[in-house]
Amino acid sequence: MNDLEKIVFKYVLLNASQHKGKANPKAVIGSIMANESELRSKGKEISQIAGDIVEKVNSMSVEEQIEELNNLGLEKTDKKRKQVKSKGLDGLPGSHDNVVMRFAPNPSGPLHIGHARAAVPNREYVKRYNGKLILRIEDTDPKRVYLPAYDMIQEDLKWLGVNFDEIYYQSDRFPIYYEYAVKLIEMGGAYMCTCDGDSFKKLKDDSMACSCRDLSAEENLKRWEKFHLMNAGDAVLRVKTDIKHKNPAIRDWVAMRLVDEEHPRIGNKYRVYPMMNFSVAIDDHLMGMTYVLRGKDHLANSEKQKYLYQHFQWDVPEFIHYGRLKMEDIALSTSNALKGIENGQYSGWDDPRLGTLRAIGRRGVKAKTIHDLMIEIGVKMSDSAISWKKIYGLNRNYLEKEANRYFFVENPKLVKITDFDVKDVFSKNNLNNNSVIIERPLHPDFIDRGNRKLVLSNEVYLAGVDFKNGLSRLMDGVNIDINLESSDNPVVYSSKSFEEAKEKKMRIIQWVPATDPVKTKIVLSDNSTIEGLSESACKNLKIGDIVQFERVGFARLDEIKDYTLIFYFAHK
Repeated sequence: MNDLEKIVFKYVLLNASQHKGKANPKAVIGSIMANESELRSKGKEISQIAGDIVEKVNSMSVEEQIEELNNLGLEKTDKKRKQVKSKGLDGLPGSHDNVVMRFAPNPSGPLHIGHARAAVPNREYVKRYNGKLILRIEDTDPKRVYLPAYDMIQEDLKWLGVNFDEIYYQSDRFPIYYEYAVKLIEMGGAYMCTCDGDSFKKLKDDSMACSCRDLSAEENLKRWEKFHLMNAGDAVLRVKTDIKHKNPAIRDWVAMRLVDEEHPRIGNKYRVYPMMNFSVAIDDHLMGMTYVLRGKDHLANSEKQKYLYQHFQWDVPEFIHYGRLKMEDIALSTSNALKGIENGQYSGWDDPRLGTLRAIGRRGVKAKTIHDLMIEIGVKMSDSAISWKKIYGLNRNYLEKEANRYFFVENPKLVKITDFDVKDVFSKNNLNNNSVIIERPLHPDFIDRGNRKLVLSNEVYLAGVDFKNGLSRLMDGVNIDINLESSDNPVVYSSKSFEEAKEKKMRIIQWVPATDPVKTKIVLSDNSTIEGLSESACKNLKIGDIVQFERVGFARLDEIKDYTLIFYFAHK
């Protein structure tokens, strides 16, 4: 079944499960139109398909229908229950014995969040079915090879929690591609074409074959033997398909071409390079691929590759296509990022303005967040959209529990609180000279993590934005009255009572003790910075720790430099 037939099949099974094993074609079509908005333009085609599939499903026993539902990861539904569109990963169709899948990126740069769309579901499926995941680096286009990316990809997958069982580099497999190119020529499934590109395109667009197509296998093999000596553009190897195929792109597509550019990994070892569709189909077969997850923009490529499977009489893996992932306000272009890094616009691949996994992780977004997001999106033909807002919302669920709380004041101003005698306000038990030790839990919901100690005296640092007229309460401290018109005593002690602060609706503000503050810088998502002071307890933090600066937001400690803590801001 093709992708459209699979979708219809699913809805027919669900409808049949609600009506004692007998699906209604009109109800099925209505359900598809209601739930799959991107398919509404294909109503006529769906109507034709639905009739045949309804007939097939209705001929099954209820037990067989339930088995098919289980294979799809669906449950028999009760007609009285409201049917809810499922989220997450549906079950894979067919047999789940010896499942082999692959994640196959180009090494043009490190992985970005778009790559997670393929990496996470592949890993989850092989875990579910006790299968095998192959990492295949598809580096057969030297123009799209960035040498550091070979290691970066594996580092990014490790961070994401995507473990693979085997790794292959296509640039190591050229002799294999040559072997199968010769076999294909010998069996009459491919031919060496010396037509210039424009002439061939005109013939192809008119559904006409070129003269090279009818050459004997012997003549094509002679041309193949001389291929590596020709000039780039003089010839290509073409796969025979249907020259009258309704999609011109499918007609006799190119399998091999000449490339004179040096490959960053293997140098000038080869000149005859496989095209993506040829190398991918050969490898998918030889590596035993049973399921191939790919975007629906690869529908034509799947169709092309099926011709190779037909020529070699191989079993075709189950191609499963998913919709586009729209990235709102997220910079993903690898080529643009590389240009920006080279010209100094970006500090590196982990610049906070980029959508690479390493940039996202540097800012304190958890790998689990990205994993959960991709599972929620699932593998469906419908398009999906994500934004920073969506990512932050999911990430907050983890950081709220993980991140301990600390004080940070931006643009700090040292103030002296007049008329504040610690001995008169606080009990003697907590006094330390002319100050008092205030203990706050590291996390209000996890008291067992312990407390942090804040030294309150008549001198504290306030954030510049909080130094303004009116009554304010120092969080867990005392109430103060700020009068900027007073040059001598702009900050005066008011009271200790929290009840009074609530009654008078005082602003509750952060503060940092004047004793032993820590210089702190926070890099924001636009790469700008804010500077200030944090409390001394932050000295105990380790690189990679994520904190919540109260009333500021979550941030990850990235570096300690020149006695300054440098954090990367995650989100509120």
